[in-house]
Amino acid sequence: MEVMEKIKQAIESNPVILFMKGTPEFPQCGFSSRASQAISACGAEFAYVNVLAEPDVRENLHRYADWPTFPQLYINGELVGGCDIIMEMYENGDLKKMIDEVS
Repeated sequence: MEVMEKIKQAIESNPVILFMKGTPEFPQCGFSSRASQAISACGAEFAYVNVLAEPDVRENLHRYADWPTFPQLYINGELVGGCDIIMEMYENGDLKKMIDEVS
């Protein structure tokens, strides 16, 4: 499967998905750690892709949504943003509202 199709399928198949470095249990960067903790704190079950274990995804995801950094959070097929946006939305309650709408 072509990598762009693989990315699209992962995003469309999961209401909440985080592309991150590492896993929620063992994040490999502070930004990915904070992002996954914020999503978990909202009570959400979410899918994730460890971009360190999937170099083809890591190299091409920025082309999918024109977002250069990791982590990247998608809710209902739409890019929400990276760590700073996730944390801001978590702190003001918007992240939980968005997640609750798709749960």
